Amino acid sequence: MPPEPLIACEHCGAIFRRHMLQRGERALCDRCGTTLWRYSGITLSGWLALCLAALICFTVANIYPVVSMSVGGMTRQASMLDAVGMTWDQGYYATALMTGLSGFGVPLVQLLLLLWVLGPLTFGRAPPGFAGVVRAYGLLRPWSMVSVFLLGVLVAVVKLAGMASVSPEPGLFAFGALTVLITMLDRLSPHALWRFAEHSAIVPVHVPKHVPGRALTGCHVCGQVQAVRPNRATPGNIEEEIDELLDDTPHCVRCDAVLHERKPASLTRTWALLIAAAALYVPANVLPIMNIRSVIFGDSGHTILGGVVELWQTGSWDIAVIVFVASIVVPLTKMLALAVLATSLQSGSQFTLRQRTRMYEMIEFIGQWSMLDVFVVILLAALAQFEGFLQISAGPAAGSFGMVVILTMLSAMSFDPRIAWDKELSRESGNVSPEPQARRLRQPAPDESRDGGSVAVSTNSVQDSA
Repeated sequence: MPPEPLIACEHCGAIFRRHMLQRGERALCDRCGTTLWRYSGITLSGWLALCLAALICFTVANIYPVVSMSVGGMTRQASMLDAVGMTWDQGYYATALMTGLSGFGVPLVQLLLLLWVLGPLTFGRAPPGFAGVVRAYGLLRPWSMVSVFLLGVLVAVVKLAGMASVSPEPGLFAFGALTVLITMLDRLSPHALWRFAEHSAIVPVHVPKHVPGRALTGCHVCGQVQAVRPNRATPGNIEEEIDELLDDTPHCVRCDAVLHERKPASLTRTWALLIAAAALYVPANVLPIMNIRSVIFGDSGHTILGGVVELWQTGSWDIAVIVFVASIVVPLTKMLALAVLATSLQSGSQFTLRQRTRMYEMIEFIGQWSMLDVFVVILLAALAQFEGFLQISAGPAAGSFGMVVILTMLSAMSFDPRIAWDKELSRESGNVSPEPQARRLRQPAPDESRDGGSVAVSTNSVQDSA
């Protein structure tokens, strides 16, 4: 019988054997509760069709304007690229670069890389440069913010509705379809692409043997489990972490990525990026995020919180809540949660390990949504350009706020939740099973019990769904 491939939990480091799942099932880590993989009925040809459809929608969304604005017989239209270009022309280069890359450049490259891989795989061939392309695809995934831009368009429309006549354009509907397609494609992780390659016999299924003095860990790029030298640095010890980072490290036997048992200098990098984000958060909220010049109201600068208050006072309380949550609550929550995780890791807090894991998953989930206000500002700046009547431009806080989003995302990526499990398990090794079993959670049918459906240990052999 062919060997059963292994999979490593990204949040606690536990190693499991992969098994085939049935429709509606997902494999859970018995140690931390993280979803290891899900059943997917979409074939390679189906993923390829979704990718092609997304590219078509992307083209339409960026060729046509997303919204138009009319004031006193004058009309302005703006597309995503128009908004970025106007922000650049106004001298806010950092803001234009951040929004242009996250709303246009990264999604385009991401879709092209995915097409490059899925095309040959669908016909059972190895894509040229498969390992490097999949690695680049994985690095770009967190930075694609099409869905955030779409929400930004809706907020901008509400803001402008009280000043002028605003109409949706073809680009807006194309962005809506693109958001749905990219959300579906986000489930196609780099690890899933490697599993498709395994199923097509393009890459071999490698099951490592236990080597004394070596630890099993999963490659962060392709998911291949292999034996590596254990991490020798003490978490929080800067000198040891830097030595570990600079030390010669092995490479993955399958994709040639650099391997570490745990992320090197994890706590040091997490704190450094978090402190930088906290420092920029002050000017991001104190300085105006946009400037308005109007013949009726004169010149004024609007802060993030001031924009929320204005939306509330004009009756758009639902949009005000969305902006408040995305621009105020989310970044504060991310920074506080990361600080709690890092502090609890250093101080030995009584937080349960599963609570820490759920908190880290929450940080990962909300990571990019704080970019909402930045997208709103560049759209308003592109649309409201009626000289002598109404003009809007980006403010200095836009760049600072965008950097807060980027730094908090990088800080979350630098944090390694597995270290907390390592420390706890080293203290209680006698009470923990050395080989935790993966389990499958079936989605309950309407007539099943209230406890969430049946849970059973998976015993099926070979292969899993992507």
